[in-house]
Amino acid sequence: MNLEQMLEYFKTSDAIAPNITKWVEIPGREARYADYPDSIDARLKEALIRTGKTRLYSHQATAIEKVLAGRNVVVVTPTASGKTLCYNIPVLNSILKDESSRALYLFPTKALSQDQMAELHDLITEANINIKTYTYDGDTPQSARKAIRQAGHIVVTNPDMLHSGILPHHTKWTKLFENLKYVVIDELHHYRGVFGSNLANVIRRLNRICRFYGSNPVFICCSATIANPVELAEKITGCSVELVDNNGAPSGKKHLIFYNPPVVNRELGIRRSSLLEARKLAELLIRNNIQTIVFTRSRLNVEVLATYLKDIFSRSLSGKNRIRGYRGGYLPSERREIERGLRSGEITGVVSTNALELGIDIGHLEACIICGYPGSIASTWQQIGRAGRRSGVSVAIVIASSSPLDQYIINNPDYFLGRSPEHGLINPDNLMILYNHMKCAAFELPFEDDEKFGVETTGEILSYMEEAKLVRHVGSRWHWMSDAFPSDEISLRSASDENFVIIDITEPQHRVIGQMDRFSAPMLLHEEAIYIHEGQQYQVEKLDFENKKAYVRKVDVDYYTDANLAVELKVIDEFRSEAGDRISKSSGEVSVVSLVTLFKKIKLYTHENVGYGPVHLPELQMHTTSYWVTFPEVIDGILSQSELQDGLLGLSNILANTAPIYLMCSPHDINVVSQVKSPFSQRPTVYIYDSFPGGVGFSDKLYELHRSMFETAAEMIRLCGCEAGCPSCVGPRDAFSQSGNPKETTLKLVNLVLSDRL
Repeated sequence: MNLEQMLEYFKTSDAIAPNITKWVEIPGREARYADYPDSIDARLKEALIRTGKTRLYSHQATAIEKVLAGRNVVVVTPTASGKTLCYNIPVLNSILKDESSRALYLFPTKALSQDQMAELHDLITEANINIKTYTYDGDTPQSARKAIRQAGHIVVTNPDMLHSGILPHHTKWTKLFENLKYVVIDELHHYRGVFGSNLANVIRRLNRICRFYGSNPVFICCSATIANPVELAEKITGCSVELVDNNGAPSGKKHLIFYNPPVVNRELGIRRSSLLEARKLAELLIRNNIQTIVFTRSRLNVEVLATYLKDIFSRSLSGKNRIRGYRGGYLPSERREIERGLRSGEITGVVSTNALELGIDIGHLEACIICGYPGSIASTWQQIGRAGRRSGVSVAIVIASSSPLDQYIINNPDYFLGRSPEHGLINPDNLMILYNHMKCAAFELPFEDDEKFGVETTGEILSYMEEAKLVRHVGSRWHWMSDAFPSDEISLRSASDENFVIIDITEPQHRVIGQMDRFSAPMLLHEEAIYIHEGQQYQVEKLDFENKKAYVRKVDVDYYTDANLAVELKVIDEFRSEAGDRISKSSGEVSVVSLVTLFKKIKLYTHENVGYGPVHLPELQMHTTSYWVTFPEVIDGILSQSELQDGLLGLSNILANTAPIYLMCSPHDINVVSQVKSPFSQRPTVYIYDSFPGGVGFSDKLYELHRSMFETAAEMIRLCGCEAGCPSCVGPRDAFSQSGNPKETTLKLVNLVLSDRL
């Protein structure tokens, strides 16, 4: 069957059609064109015409004209709309007019850098022009680095390399910084939370160095659709930015299907696993040679689902490598091989985390299955856009899990379709992040007395650094005096720079097969954990926490593992607070101590618990920001004391899934803790805190969205069809005390908040 025949089958199949809550046909869109600006070099224009680009799309022409006029822009159009030309044309044109001009391209991943480099090289070759373009990242050979520093017109890199490999060595990059005319930041929406807050400080350092060398580059940013592209671009670049969003790119017809797995236990509100439903639908598509990408929300789910699909297709010789997994932690060579296989058509099905959400060219995919709502409207549209990128009919299927957030979206598809995407939130002035980058900035260039590095308190921070013997104040300048190389100690992508290396010890010749960040390692690499990599199961033999190494051995078992996390929270400082008649809301700084206590063994396919085991690892401590809601000590006439604990637990579960609707974050980026009697407030309290040291703005936003969030929580609970609580609203019934109705109890607490004047 081809795709259109398969879609007809979906509409009539008794196993599929009853589970579809909404089927939307998004019509194809005709292109809107504009002429090339007169100022474009003839060689460049002719090369573009020869490759079939006889005219520009309307947004490309607008962006190019603004950039050539020296204005900073952020281009916001859907996936595969030709954003690349918005920066390649003005950059190449400027270098052709003045060969001393330089440009710096920043991409969030090496894979995307290499993909865009190939497109840029093709254009340069077609135009037969002498513009030297190089990728400068961790894989660049030492022998090539000097030539790139001296001769590279366009340097393609990632924020990590700019941070640790270019800015600290700016004296070797004099030609680049003296003549830097353009800085391109692609996939801008990707830079949120910790990563975005770090990048904003890296750009502060870049701007400082540019001023020192006398250059003032134009910023060209490109983003998927988010609610605040201009605000995010201005926070990251530190400059005023103009919006370009008049999309003129064509698109093929797309079918968008919202799919809710069938209920298997109505009383408990338990639905069939979204993973198993994704396996069923992916198998149908792949069997009919419809090239399919399946997105899941975690590395573990990638490996479990890839294992299921490989088991199905491994029986035929042709199916040996038709299915692949793709996620962070794979070695670069593996990821490049998978990308090539998708473009060539050798791979029919790929199961991925959001690592393939970015604009890497993976060819003509016809189908996209999203297993579990990605957590944000912006991410969902990005993933939907991975199928049918160029033309023709395509399909995207959103399969809900049992989580409250998924159930809300799947049962309210019009909410999803009618709502603008979320805000990209960053906090460049997070003290921990800011302090780290001020150390790097001081190493790169001395600070002047009146200089501001993003904040008014720059001088106070420098004085603190002097006490720590990191800088010395001489005359009107602050000079770096430590032996340390500060950028080596800072990771841009996580709250910790301490990655764990995963070593396979099955064979006498040990080999590194992957890596994992410090905060995930206790959950996924504790001793006896089953670590799955490319469908192969490994058991963790030893986790060397001190040396950050996990030793694993190949096994063949019929289960995987999942760990439990215990959290203790204390308030350190209250930033702001507002009291209503009975309820109060606050935000401030908290200390969070987390400890992995035990792990569960979960049987493949049936997903039932088949065993437990203890975990013996040290506690992890973190200071972060939190928003919290405090209830009356005694809730007379509404809840008895015995019901209060159930209500707080239910409220924690529902808020953990409500909050991400308003934040551009995954549910893992925030955590919720309830206390029947908080040591700080002496009253029942629910805390929602950022999962990153110092916080990145999520809890501050929730403080402002207090009422909206509780209104959505009330709607989620009311719309759920269960009787007394289930995984789709306040949590599984067996997690509560067996007396009373947790669903009603939680709703009473929510209504108490909504009836207050706050």
